[in-house]
Amino acid sequence: MEGCAQEGQVKLLGVDYSPFVVRVRIALSLKGIHYEFIEEDIQNKSELLLQSNPVHKKIPVLIHNGKPVCESMIIVQYIEEAWGNKAPNLMPKDPYDRAIARFWAAFIDDKLLPSTLRTFRGQGEEQQKAVEESVANLLLLEEVLQSTGKAYFGGDEIGLVDIALGGLLVTIQTVEKVTNIVLTDTQKMPLLCAWADKFCKAPKVKEALPDRAKFFELMSARRAKLTSPPAGNLKGGG
Repeated sequence: MEGCAQEGQVKLLGVDYSPFVVRVRIALSLKGIHYEFIEEDIQNKSELLLQSNPVHKKIPVLIHNGKPVCESMIIVQYIEEAWGNKAPNLMPKDPYDRAIARFWAAFIDDKLLPSTLRTFRGQGEEQQKAVEESVANLLLLEEVLQSTGKAYFGGDEIGLVDIALGGLLVTIQTVEKVTNIVLTDTQKMPLLCAWADKFCKAPKVKEALPDRAKFFELMSARRAKLTSPPAGNLKGGG
């Protein structure tokens, strides 16, 4: 990543496979900002993380000139404002368009992400309901993309909503693979599927995405734990 003027001034605390961290890495990559990535151990959080985010104690945290900024979409908007002179623009110029972008970014976090996680964690009827909710949420985003008439939610360039959803893409696709459930149907969501393909292939996005094979292994192991019966429920013969 370019941007030597910022070298040594920007640090990102996170883990490779976190979709929230991926969002920030995409924004930094698009802006060409050089940064130091500090890998965190979620089971044994560093003192730097605890000091930088004392309220939630979560990743990601962006530290710019010694000042921490928390929460992925707040960080993405901060990046746009702090490096507004660097292309591309991650936020629309028009105040109304900005409000709409923020609305759909919040929708992704408040509606789509929870239903996707319930699809991953659930079984039977509970999982089926989560699948239906996830598909309904994705269909709404298909409509939004259709209304833009452009390749991206942000228009001709990747913007806030693209990053909000794009950061979750590897997670959504891995959940589909692990559970053997289709959420993004090419027949029902042709524009969204085409967008996902284009987004993931964008050079500056591609370099910020996690290793899919490793993430699949991690998610498969988690799913196996979630679906296996508790040890106390196993009845032995004798």
